[in-house]
Amino acid sequence: MSVRFQSALLITCLLLPVLAGAQDASNRDTERAQRATRVLEQIEMAPDRAIPTNLMQAAQAIAVIPDVIKAGLIFGGRFGEGLVSIRKSDGSWSDPAYIRLTGASVGFQAGVSSTDVILVFRSQAGVQRLIHGEFTLGADASAAAGPVGRYANASTNGHLDAAIYSYSRSRGLFAGVALDGARIGIDNAADQRVYGANVTARRVFEGQVDQSPPAIQQFVGKLEEYTQ
Repeated sequence: MSVRFQSALLITCLLLPVLAGAQDASNRDTERAQRATRVLEQIEMAPDRAIPTNLMQAAQAIAVIPDVIKAGLIFGGRFGEGLVSIRKSDGSWSDPAYIRLTGASVGFQAGVSSTDVILVFRSQAGVQRLIHGEFTLGADASAAAGPVGRYANASTNGHLDAAIYSYSRSRGLFAGVALDGARIGIDNAADQRVYGANVTARRVFEGQVDQSPPAIQQFVGKLEEYTQ
C-alpha cells in the first residue's frame, strides 16, 4: 500500500464522521420544515378551530414552531425550533428563516409536554426585532392569546391591538395561549446549512439566496394558500 493511498484513506476516515454529521443536520433541517408545513396545514383544515381568516390575511409575519418541549417541576423551561416567513412588499411571502424559541417559567408544572406553537405578527415591531437577531414576547413586542375560529373577531385583544397573537396545539386541542417571556431568535447555523454559507436572515427574507429546497417551497406555498 503506497504512502499516498494510506494518506488518502486516513483523510477519508477522518472526514466521514464530519460528513455524516453534516448530512444528519441537513436532514433535520428538512424535517423541521416539513413538520412546520404539516402543523400549519392540519390547523387550517379545521375551520371551527383555525386561526381567523382576517388575522391571517393581515399578518406581517407567521412563525410555526412544532414540538415545543416544556419540562420542569417548580422551575421549568421550554425549547422549540421552527420557521418564520415575513410578508414582502408585494404581498407575497418570503422564504422562511429558521428560528428557536426558548423560555423559562415558574410554578407547579411536573412532567414533560410537547406543543405546536404558531405566532401571527400583526405589526412590523416584532418583525424588525427578529430580523436583527432576537426578541422577547411581551417585552419587546406586545403579545396576546389569539382568537380561534375561521370567522372570529381578531381586531382587538380587549383594549388595544396586540402586535403578536400566539397559539398552541397540544393533544389535538388548539387554542390561543399567552407566551410572555418566551424568546425568539434566528438560528443562523440552520439558515446557512439550508441556503448557503454566510447567509443571514435579512438576506433570506429579501430573497437574496441562490437555493430554496422543496421543503421550503412547500411551506411558503401553504402560507400563500392560507392567507389569500
